[in-house]
Amino acid sequence: MKKKAFKSESKRLLDLMINSIYTNKDIFLRELISNASDAIDKLYYRSLTDKKIKVKKDKLEIRVDYDKDNRTLVIEDNGIGMTEEELDKNLGTIAQSGSLKFKEDMTKQDKVDIIGQFGVGFYSAFMVSDCIEVETKSVDSEKGYKWISTGAEGYSIEECDKKDHGTKISLHIKPDTEEDNYSQYLEEYTLKELIKKYSDYIRYPIKMEVTKHELKDEEKHEYEDKIEIETINSMIPLWKKKASDVSEEDYNNFYMDKFNDFDKPLKVIQTSVEGMCTYNGLLFIPSHAPYDYYTKDYEKGLSLYASGVLIMEKCADLLPDYFSFVKGVVDTEDLSLNISREILQKSKSLGLIAKNIESKIRKELETMLKEDREKYEEFFKTFGVQLKYGIYNNYGQDKDKLQDLIMFHSSKKDKLITLKEYVEKMPEGQEKIYYASGASIAKIDSLPQVEQVKEKDYDILYLTDYVDEFAITAIGEYEGKKFANVENGDLDLETDEEKEETKKVNEENEDLLKDMKEEIKDVKEVRFTNKLKTHPVCLTSEGDVSIEMQKVFDAMPNDMGIKAQTVLEINEKHPIAKKLKDLYKKDKEEFKKYTKILYSEARIIAGLPIDNPTEISNLICEVISK
Repeated sequence: MKKKAFKSESKRLLDLMINSIYTNKDIFLRELISNASDAIDKLYYRSLTDKKIKVKKDKLEIRVDYDKDNRTLVIEDNGIGMTEEELDKNLGTIAQSGSLKFKEDMTKQDKVDIIGQFGVGFYSAFMVSDCIEVETKSVDSEKGYKWISTGAEGYSIEECDKKDHGTKISLHIKPDTEEDNYSQYLEEYTLKELIKKYSDYIRYPIKMEVTKHELKDEEKHEYEDKIEIETINSMIPLWKKKASDVSEEDYNNFYMDKFNDFDKPLKVIQTSVEGMCTYNGLLFIPSHAPYDYYTKDYEKGLSLYASGVLIMEKCADLLPDYFSFVKGVVDTEDLSLNISREILQKSKSLGLIAKNIESKIRKELETMLKEDREKYEEFFKTFGVQLKYGIYNNYGQDKDKLQDLIMFHSSKKDKLITLKEYVEKMPEGQEKIYYASGASIAKIDSLPQVEQVKEKDYDILYLTDYVDEFAITAIGEYEGKKFANVENGDLDLETDEEKEETKKVNEENEDLLKDMKEEIKDVKEVRFTNKLKTHPVCLTSEGDVSIEMQKVFDAMPNDMGIKAQTVLEINEKHPIAKKLKDLYKKDKEEFKKYTKILYSEARIIAGLPIDNPTEISNLICEVISK
C-alpha cells in the first residue's frame, strides 16, 4: 500500500471546496454520475478507433447501490477505468481533470460531450461521506487499483482484485447530526429523486435495485415486496427528439410532471439553435398563472442543463422579466461554469442564448396573435399585465419589442384590440389615440368625459389594469399618433365657436368660480365647460399625473406624496349651472353647500374617496328635503 499526502495547496482547496464551494450537498451524486458518464464516453470514443477494444453499446451502464446496515453508497460504471498513474494523478491532485485533458486532446470534429471540466466534482462526495474507496481497472491495464481517502489528511493506493474495466466508488456515509440527515442518502426514494432531478438525461442507463410492493393474494389483501433492477433515468431528453416523434400528450405530460401543474400548457415552443451559441430548448406558456405569480416570492427562470446534466433549476438570466411566466428547459454545451458547476459565470454564450430565447418567445406570441386569436386572448387575459409591465419597466427601453403584443378593450368593438388595429380603424381627421382608465369597463363607460369622444365617433381604449396608463405613457405615441386621456382637461375637441362661448361664460362668472375654488381648495381650478353633454359635473386632470395614476400611488405602502392636479368642470348647459348662478346671487351659504355636494359627486364619479362622507350625506339630505 502506498500512502500519500495531498499537496498543501490541494489540502486547502479540499477544505474550501467541502465547506464553501458547494452549497447544496445533494449535488455530490450528480457529480459522481457525471464522472461515470464521462468514463463510459471515453471508452466508447476509444472503441471507434482502437480495434482492440470491443464495446457493446447496449451493455454500457451506471449502477447505484446502497447498503443501510453498512452505511455505504456505491456508484459504479463499466467505462474506461484508470491506471495506477492516472488514479494518482486524477484523484491525488485536486483540480487535475482527466475529462478536461481528454477533451483538449480530441480533434474538433471528434469532440463528444464531456461533462467534467474542473476535476473537483469527485471531492464533493466528502460532504456526505467520511471515507471514500475507489476501485478501478483501466482498459489498458491487467491490474486493478484501489484508492482510499478519509479527507484532507491524504490517501493511499494499493492493488486490488478487480476483474472488469471500469470504476467503483464506495462512499461511507457520515453519521447523522442535529443539523444534517445523512441517512437520507441511503434511502431508495431520495436516491431515485436525486437521479431524476439532476441526471435524468445522462445518455447511459443508471440502474438501481428498487422495491416493488406487489399484490400477492387479492382475496386476502396480501402484499409482498420484490426487488427488481430498474433504469431510473430517461436518458433521451424530450427536447432532443424530433418534433415529429413527440406527441402533444408527451409534451403535456412532461410539462405537468416537471413543473407540478395539473393543467396542460397553453403553448409549447421547441427550439434548436446552432452557430455562435448552440442549445436545445423546450419552453411552455402555462394556461394559468401560478398562485404566487404576482408576489415577491415568485422565482422566474428556466431549468438549465449542461449536456443533459441539470446545473440550475431556475436560471433567471435566461428570461427577461416580462416573459417571466414562461417555463421550460435549456440544454447547451456552451457554458462557462465556475469550479463548482453550481453558479454560472457571466458569459457571452449565456447572453446570446437569453437573447435568442427572448426573440423566439416574442415571435411565437406574434404568430399566435395573428393565427390563433382566441388562444392569444386567453393568454393575454392571464399574462397581459406582465407584458404591459415590461413596457414601462427600465424606462421604456423594451417598448418597441412589446407594444404590438398588448391589447385593450375597445369602446366601439366591445372586445380586446391591439394598438395597430386601433390606428388602422381611425376615421379621417382623428389625430390622437383616445383612452380612459378605471376599475372596470362599466365604470369607464359611464364616465362623463367619455360622452364627448363617442359623439365624435372616435374609439376609446378602456384601461382597467393598474399598469395600463404607465405603459401608455412609456410608449408616448404609436405610429405617429399621440395618446390622449379623455379625463384630461384639454382634449381640444370643441369647435372655435364652442371655445369662444365657454371662454365668455367663465369670464362672466369669474367671481363665482373663484369662490367655489376657495370652498373646496383641493382642486387647481373650477370652470364651466361644454364638453359634458348630459352629465352635470366631472373631475379632470392636468399635467403628467392622472387621477388613475394617483390611485396607484395612493395604494402603495409608503405615501409618495404624488397627486394629480384636478379641475372641477361644470356643465354650463345643465340646469345645475343656472342653480349655482342663482344661489350665488341670493344665498351664499346655500351656494357653499351645493359646491361641496357637486365636488363630492365629481370625486365619486372619478372613483376617489370622500374625506367627509357624513357631512356630505347630511348636506344632500338637507338640500333635497327643502
